[in-house]
Amino acid sequence: MSLSLRNVAKVAGNTFASRLLGFARDVILAHLFGAGMAADAFFVAQRIPNLFRRLFGEGAFSQAFVPVLGEYVQERSQEEVREFVADVAGWLLLSLLIITFIGILGASIFVYLLAPGFAADPAKFQLTVLLTRITFPYLLLVSLVALSGGILNTYGHFQVPAFTPVFLNLGIIAAAILWAPHISQPVIAVAWGMIFGGIAQLLFQLPALHRVGHLRWPRLRRHDPGVARTLRLLGPAALGASAAQINLFLNTVLASLVGANVVSYLYYSDRLVEFPLGVFGVALGTVVLPTLTRQSKSAEFPHTLDWALRWTWLIGLPATLGLLLLGKPLLITLFRYGAYNAADVDQSYLSLFGYGLGILPIIAARVFAPAFYARQDTRTPMRFGVISVGINIVISLLLAWPLHQLGLSLATSIAASGNASLLARRLWRENIYRPAPGWSRFLLKTALAAAILGVALYFLRGTPADWLRWSAGIRVAHLLVLIVGSILLYGFLLWLIRLPELRQLRRR
Repeated sequence: MSLSLRNVAKVAGNTFASRLLGFARDVILAHLFGAGMAADAFFVAQRIPNLFRRLFGEGAFSQAFVPVLGEYVQERSQEEVREFVADVAGWLLLSLLIITFIGILGASIFVYLLAPGFAADPAKFQLTVLLTRITFPYLLLVSLVALSGGILNTYGHFQVPAFTPVFLNLGIIAAAILWAPHISQPVIAVAWGMIFGGIAQLLFQLPALHRVGHLRWPRLRRHDPGVARTLRLLGPAALGASAAQINLFLNTVLASLVGANVVSYLYYSDRLVEFPLGVFGVALGTVVLPTLTRQSKSAEFPHTLDWALRWTWLIGLPATLGLLLLGKPLLITLFRYGAYNAADVDQSYLSLFGYGLGILPIIAARVFAPAFYARQDTRTPMRFGVISVGINIVISLLLAWPLHQLGLSLATSIAASGNASLLARRLWRENIYRPAPGWSRFLLKTALAAAILGVALYFLRGTPADWLRWSAGIRVAHLLVLIVGSILLYGFLLWLIRLPELRQLRRR
């Protein structure tokens, strides 16, 4: 197995552990709160710092910082690299402290902007404001975690940053189990669990940061040229990287207006879609950015991009089919406990279907965008990100009221498809990327294997009534058999049709 694929596998493996714990967390939250007022309030409250996190955390900041850091590592002395990192950390920390202070003071304004429909219910609105004030400092913690992760990834240490999200889930789970049952408003304990998890995330990365020589106090030197270049790249990257979060923001606003519990339906379905996006999409994007940065002036650049795109199709296609066909069994197995009822399953599946159609374009965009960031071009992804936001606004307004959560999730997927298409078109026009020979055969054979897999799942999945009747243990066992069997069947089909590119993809 090559270095690139091995790194993707390492990141995916650690992310898989985090996602499993994330599912455990969501099962507990569904059991405690279902799709009611407390769930809506918490999901909106934690979404506000996560929106800013895409600006100052692993989104735009990493896409601006990692290419500049990679250039410093290749061309500057070790001491100059350390000074640059310390300067970036100082200015980032100062910015985060200011924003966190503003966020806590202005929590009611943020809640009203994000979920204006909550204002009709004063108790729900005030609870959301309180939870927002508790969770907002998570922005500061997770952004420092993203800074550390960007440094470690640049030095080829992918495992520690990929495993770090586990501690957020552990913090929330521990608070939900150990603290929440003992207070009058259990959701407050869950909100504090986010903060405890963020602290644990940061502490976990410090030893690895020390090993690469970058555990130093932040500083505020004014005239570091690397910091200036990072800031120039950050502005456009912020708009481009935040496109998905802005779309999610708009979805939340409309969800709070079009119907009760729609925010929760979108959240539970989004958690399932985030599994393939997080395990594979994030892993691929995490490894591709520093790799393309090193190859930005090399003939290997388009070959690495082609390699990543073939893996996107090879994994993204069966993941999409599996999620759409096993959507209700997944929702029933993971969340159908306590306050989350059978009607919630049906309503959540509508948004799961819409979101599921966006898996392939979202992963593709996470491969295309680093091709620009590696060349220190953040303006092009920014422009296309803004266009995708416009697409999402128009379609959401057209579909939100007649289709509710289905319309909102479809708008997100259509906007993601537009973004990926624009990025691909620009790479083609500027002759940065040309598909390598063999794509037609590759697409045809993998589509055939996925189609056979889809037919098998359709007939073997059972009916929702069966899943609702079964005990939790039988549900889990049946689901595991279907998932493991699907993976084995897909792999066997690829071997059976003699896909020659598979060996090349493993070796690259």
